[in-house]
Amino acid sequence: MNEQRSKSRRSGGREARRAERARPPEIRAVGPGQLGGSFRPLSVADMDKVHHAVLDILEGIGMAQPIASCVAALQAVGARLSENGRLLFPRAMVEDMLARIPRDLVLHGRDARHDMQLSGRRVHFGTAGAAVHLVDLDSGAYRDSTLRDLYDIARLVDTRENIHFFQRSVVARDLEDPFEMDLNTCYAAVAGTSKHIGTAFTTPEAVHATVDMLDMIAGGEGAFAARPFVSMSCCFVVPPLRFAEDACRCLEAGVARGMPILLLSAGQAGATSPAALAGSLAQAVAEVIAGTLYVNALKPGHPTIFGTWPFVSDLRTGAMSGGSGEQALLAAAAAQMAGYYGLPNGVAAGMADAKIPDAQSGYEKGYTTALAGLAGANLVYEAAGMHASLLGAAFESYVIDDDMLGAVLRCVRGIEVNDDTLSVRTMRGVVDGPVHYLGDDQTLALMQREYTYPALGDRASPSDWADAGALDIRERARRLAREILGSHYPAHIDPETDARIRAHFPIRLPRAAMRAGGRDGP
Repeated sequence: MNEQRSKSRRSGGREARRAERARPPEIRAVGPGQLGGSFRPLSVADMDKVHHAVLDILEGIGMAQPIASCVAALQAVGARLSENGRLLFPRAMVEDMLARIPRDLVLHGRDARHDMQLSGRRVHFGTAGAAVHLVDLDSGAYRDSTLRDLYDIARLVDTRENIHFFQRSVVARDLEDPFEMDLNTCYAAVAGTSKHIGTAFTTPEAVHATVDMLDMIAGGEGAFAARPFVSMSCCFVVPPLRFAEDACRCLEAGVARGMPILLLSAGQAGATSPAALAGSLAQAVAEVIAGTLYVNALKPGHPTIFGTWPFVSDLRTGAMSGGSGEQALLAAAAAQMAGYYGLPNGVAAGMADAKIPDAQSGYEKGYTTALAGLAGANLVYEAAGMHASLLGAAFESYVIDDDMLGAVLRCVRGIEVNDDTLSVRTMRGVVDGPVHYLGDDQTLALMQREYTYPALGDRASPSDWADAGALDIRERARRLAREILGSHYPAHIDPETDARIRAHFPIRLPRAAMRAGGRDGP
């Protein structure tokens, strides 16, 4: 009888511990803003060499095709125009202006819980991409992406803990007018998520109209600029070393309206930048520094994100290779160089060459996002959902990649070494006592603070997996994506404001698409 009671007590304790472990975590092991920087593909001497090459490029080669307002602003702070029309940046001017640029930046979410502090090497993961195709959730076939798809992806991202911001990831190909596309892209994103949003523009008129709409959402004229929860993704440069005229006009409109600017250089090694990885990096850094000086000449201290996105070509074909090892190294090196200057920054990683979320997709996304995070990039764009080197996206990949990014963030966090975590006292207690490690108080205390657990990744035994239907991760992700899209319809724009927006602007996302059971309609 005593033996039975003893077994019962032990069993009850074991069941209680299992129940404790199964409870939802009150403290998560990872979150936005983990400190990276442990991976450093460039030495200090390497970074110095890149920096001096950048100064040579800006002073001796400069930037072509600056618009008149760009020339005026930069000449006023020390740039000069060469005889062949290139804008040149003297070394002293570059170093003096870089020294005066603010190093801290907060990117706001519509909901303050999603504010992101971009200082030092704090790491955040998010989306981007501008894919023109989407893998249909039901058929599995590629098709053109739509405005409804963009809204649905934003709703998915709104529920994912390890995707910290949302930048436009697919193009609304059902909208032909560029103005309407720009306006509706931002509307669909804001309606779908309360996280920080990135969007792009084709005309200054679209910038002004969109900020007017954002003022309405934020509470009145000037309210958006007081707490800007949308940033502009601006490809202000056409590599190699040439300003993009239309994009520069949008940039100036964004600066005037208080919108943070992601300054993007996206040269492709072997095509629009040198095939040598160091040369591709140096060109990208030079181009983005030129953009940073441009913005600060227009408005000193205006919030900018240092967006060096040097891409890679498969030199056998000339096609972009977003999932390559070279791409992973370049993204990490770009993060390092932004850290060298101490500037808030973003890089691109996670752009699988694979067309669907398969094994190739997994390994390409895994090492590219991990190296970018470990290198300390403040913002890692393209980190979820993207395929076919940015030509495609897949709904199920957003939930799969969220799982992956939780593990990547845990890698970024690293191992904490102190007297408690070295666990000598715990070892002595287990060796000398009746308790094993699984039942030890330290294990219970650390199981949520120290460990991450996949939402989709399978850790069951083969027999349990078979009993549950033998589903692979893609099918599990499809089911989860369908569940979210069938139930999560957030009210991030209240009905009265939405009605006023629709009365003032040509909003093309049907109201019926924004509620459960909705179909196409007015």
